[in-house]
Amino acid sequence: MNDLEGVVLSVSVAAVVGAMGAVALFALARRRVGLAATLAPLVVVGSVAAGVYASARAMFLSDADSTTVLLLLLATVPVALGVGLVLTARIRRVTTEAAAEKAASERDREIEVRRREMVSWVSHDLRTPLAAVRALAEALEDGVGPVHEHVPRILAENRRMAAMVDDLLALSRLQSPTATLRREPVAVADLASDAIAAAQPLADSGGVKLAWDVADPVVTSLDAQQVGRALENLLVNAIRHTGPDGTVRVAVACAESAAGSAEAAGTVTITVEDECGGIPEADLDRVFEAGWRSSGARTPERENVPGGGAGLGLSIVRGVAEAHGGTASVGNTPRGCRFALHLPTAG
Repeated sequence: MNDLEGVVLSVSVAAVVGAMGAVALFALARRRVGLAATLAPLVVVGSVAAGVYASARAMFLSDADSTTVLLLLLATVPVALGVGLVLTARIRRVTTEAAAEKAASERDREIEVRRREMVSWVSHDLRTPLAAVRALAEALEDGVGPVHEHVPRILAENRRMAAMVDDLLALSRLQSPTATLRREPVAVADLASDAIAAAQPLADSGGVKLAWDVADPVVTSLDAQQVGRALENLLVNAIRHTGPDGTVRVAVACAESAAGSAEAAGTVTITVEDECGGIPEADLDRVFEAGWRSSGARTPERENVPGGGAGLGLSIVRGVAEAHGGTASVGNTPRGCRFALHLPTAG
């Protein structure tokens, strides 16, 4: 065999082996990209090795010489495998970073959308009491209507606006990356009892009964002011959506760890159950969004019951839960909804 034929043979063998390896890599990449990237340098080395070995055999080298050539070629396999592993690690890192950047971008975009919606909702809700205050003030200025009727209404609308601003500031603090909690050992049952006592006048004004089961003596480390506010928001929300002669029930329960130690890894759950008529299943995932209001089966808020805000109360509840490493949830019951605040007992 002359030199030209040897060259053609080695090139042909290398091309065939390379083509077969490429096809196998493409098929493997559909299922396992990382493994395909690791083996890619081996395909190149295998293709070159096959061509060189075919050329060596075509040159009628002795078996000993052919074996030496083959061993030299095989010695490059670990190098190729190392290059493939480095390439795979780099691809995975780039892919992970790209996915993280995309997720962060989508998260930032969602936060911005929610922020704009919240500003829009709060601005809209503030217009109503502002318009009422202006109308009443103009009436007083013009001498229309008795002062003893207009002044209390102005003060009531002022308190309503102040509550909206307070909720907005509270939610802003909870969403701040520098937010810190003032944790201290707290008896959750006592915290719930205090919130119930504070909500009793509101319940009485709406003809709503309060029932509770808060005998669980669990003590855990939490921010009493923040959790107390979250619980008060749940109670106000439940009372405002429960009709006269309805009942709002509050319960505190502690789910113990598998070992039976509540202090080790348990969760204390505070539930507030109302008789609002329920929330459409499609809306359950949205009730903790800032400014959201259901337009479904739920009993509408009654204007004769004080305590209305800008729809930020439940968002604050979720923010408090997440700040403590817990969660907030909601589900329908036969007569209404059950809101739950889940807080870890391990501080």
